[in-house]
Amino acid sequence: MPTYEMPLLLRLANKTEYVTVLKDVAKSIFETGGIIRKIENWGVKELPCKTSAHNNIHTQASHFMFSFDSPPSQVIKIHEDCRRNRSIIRVQIYLQNIPPKNIKCTFEEEMLPPPYRPSVQKLLEQAKKHKRYQTKFKYNSGLDYYPFMR
Repeated sequence: MPTYEMPLLLRLANKTEYVTVLKDVAKSIFETGGIIRKIENWGVKELPCKTSAHNNIHTQASHFMFSFDSPPSQVIKIHEDCRRNRSIIRVQIYLQNIPPKNIKCTFEEEMLPPPYRPSVQKLLEQAKKHKRYQTKFKYNSGLDYYPFMR
């Protein structure tokens, strides 16, 4: 199962209401077969602009971050459950960044002109094997040569 990150913006409330909202979100993750890795509280912050949600206008919100594993087919259901909750102003689910695997890159290769780079040469070889690159113009004149060329 891939790891997802879900930042939540909750309307201002007391701690008991935060607990019930976070329990509801955790319950929807567990019901879909997910596993919560961590929950972070980022505190109350001003929003960059006024935001309307559930017929209310908000200028401040309490920020939380869920990190969880879930089957990809169930992520939409989790997102819809959170969107229905009236205490949640904004919610979005992102696939957690995965570091690239062993990319070998040297400064000398990058400083070469493009035609001399191994990666570009590899692409040129692939293009030469392509069907469009190999076809030549057919004159359809019945002659063995092109009459207008000297």
